[in-house]
Amino acid sequence: MAEAQNIPAGSTTAGAIAVAAESTVATRMSAPPSFDVADFPVPNGREEEWRFTPLARLKGLHDGTAVANGSMKAQIDAPEGVTVESVERGDARIGKAGTPVDRIAAQAFSSFAKATVVTVPKEQVLTEPVRVTLHGEGGTTFGHTVFDVQAFAEAVIVIDHTGDGVRAANVDFLVGDGAKLTVVSVQDWDDTAVHCSQHNTLVGRDATFKSVVVTFGGDVVRIHPRISYAGPGGEAELFGLYFTDAGQHQEHRLLVTHDAPHCKSNVVYKGALQGQDAHAVWIGDVLIEKTAEGTDTYEMNRNLVLTDGARVDSVPNLEIETGEIVGAGHASATGRFDDEQLFYLQARGIPADEARRLVVRGFFAELVQQIGVDDIEERLLTKIETELQGSV
Repeated sequence: MAEAQNIPAGSTTAGAIAVAAESTVATRMSAPPSFDVADFPVPNGREEEWRFTPLARLKGLHDGTAVANGSMKAQIDAPEGVTVESVERGDARIGKAGTPVDRIAAQAFSSFAKATVVTVPKEQVLTEPVRVTLHGEGGTTFGHTVFDVQAFAEAVIVIDHTGDGVRAANVDFLVGDGAKLTVVSVQDWDDTAVHCSQHNTLVGRDATFKSVVVTFGGDVVRIHPRISYAGPGGEAELFGLYFTDAGQHQEHRLLVTHDAPHCKSNVVYKGALQGQDAHAVWIGDVLIEKTAEGTDTYEMNRNLVLTDGARVDSVPNLEIETGEIVGAGHASATGRFDDEQLFYLQARGIPADEARRLVVRGFFAELVQQIGVDDIEERLLTKIETELQGSV
């Protein structure tokens, strides 16, 4: 696969299937962030943040016609010492990590009944993950969850989405000074589900945050991770893995705002696509503000197209307002199987179909290993193997 690194503004790269990989400044949304849904016009699809999204398939989440008439079975399994609360909208922790930036996120904020706050106390080091299981049972639901990992605490959080329904939610991560947080968000919905979610993360001074977003299921899935820093020395790693089947639309929009000095970020998302009208969208925005001297950042998106009829839109954006940085770059690549890799394997007696499966497993291996939760890793490897049976 051809890959472009440190792409200057205006460059493009393209793969064998209808691919757009461009570098333009697009960190600004069409409306300012707001908690009030009335501050956002109904999108028409021509806005930068909506131009790839199939609005007609959002089941009314974008235009206000969706109403909370569904059911979501939720379960939180938390180790000893972790508190789980159901709080009113006015709780000071709600919205602290970030503000809705589009109409769906604002609609979710305006529509939830009560928010859930999960707190890992100061200096507590968890030896088991916090597991949040959300199973859709049909209809439309809205939600807001806050994970408050306090100073010098360490935690792994697994959020698992399954079932059917229409879901809009905001998820906030507060990473205290010196804390370490790993979040694994799995979207393994039924084929008819719709899921839109904004993930807001505020990284404290000298704190470490790692996110692994895994998307397999759903008719339309649109995830919007956003990172900002509360003080110097923060580090954020954002990893993503998606496998897009025929007719599915999977969209991941990321924004890392470097607004504090001497912080780091690293973004790596990989996807595989197969089947007619499989559509994956990856938007990677990085903004380095004037105050963020000493920033070190890099983002990469790679896509492997397994069959004809699939499409990828991959758009890395980098905006730099100060020259006093350690490094900044981005890359985007989309293509089919690497013929040299396949030849190497087949020359050693491995059948063509098995060689293709080995290439795909290797393509995803580095991201699966980032999860660090054995049962989730095993489940995802099994899922990838099942998906590959249909194409290679």
